[in-house]
Amino acid sequence: MKSGFVSIVGRPNVGKSTLLNTIIGEKIAIVSEKPQTTRTRIQGIYTCERGQVIFVDTPGIHKPKHLLGEYMVKVSARSLEEVDIIYYMTDVTRPFGGGESFILEQLKDARVPVFLLVNKIDLVSEQEVKDYIQIFNQQRSFSEVVSISAACGTNLQLLIDKTLDALPEGPLYYPEDDLTDQPIYLLIAELIREKALMLTRDEVPHSLAVEVEEFKKQSNGKVYVRAAIYMERDSQKGILIGKKGQMLKTIGEQARQDIESLLDTAVYLDLWVKVKKNWRDNEGTLNQLGYRM
Repeated sequence: MKSGFVSIVGRPNVGKSTLLNTIIGEKIAIVSEKPQTTRTRIQGIYTCERGQVIFVDTPGIHKPKHLLGEYMVKVSARSLEEVDIIYYMTDVTRPFGGGESFILEQLKDARVPVFLLVNKIDLVSEQEVKDYIQIFNQQRSFSEVVSISAACGTNLQLLIDKTLDALPEGPLYYPEDDLTDQPIYLLIAELIREKALMLTRDEVPHSLAVEVEEFKKQSNGKVYVRAAIYMERDSQKGILIGKKGQMLKTIGEQARQDIESLLDTAVYLDLWVKVKKNWRDNEGTLNQLGYRM
């Protein structure tokens, strides 16, 4: 048996969470068009006859602007030190720039194999992919270079095969039916945050967070979930609630469908919107929400 840990790093919004979800076959990491959607280290577990791969989806590497950003960068940096393979994921539709140079600098002392993943090849020509790879090969050598489409699943089996080839022999770290190590309340909070980001788009910035305050099974078989959506300003609260509460209702309806699919049972979702001013720069609030420095 082969087994080990693989860290997925890259600039924000290159498709890391999409890759993780597609490989695992379930939504365990939320996806949004907004950069820096992933805030925590999320582990996805892939098990097959050859062994087990534990994937670590990390926040995009960027220059932080607040305490939350510093936490996210630390999570990404730590993930480079605790794994057997690093996936450096890039987006072929975005030109090489300062962000890529910054990440390559972080990887220069990596002591484990680094795979270059060139994502979104379904959107460009084969020649464009070759030209893009050449730019990266001029910067450093990679253990493997794999062109993929995380959304379409292109070449993902090839990627898994090469990953298992490179991993050491070892035991199954998790039961073979496990898909993630994330607690259920965190998965629920993230599904709610995904819908809020998706439905409000540019009206509400990344200054929202979700905390599950209560989770319990009721006598009628339903699961009751009460969750708070935190914003930094009163004006943002109004946008999230919407006219006559319609926006919050829509967020709740769409999130509930995903939560019911996750739990495989009926769910009563009770959403509240609260204001915590400047929570991204408040260490106590960050700890409360699970972002422990």
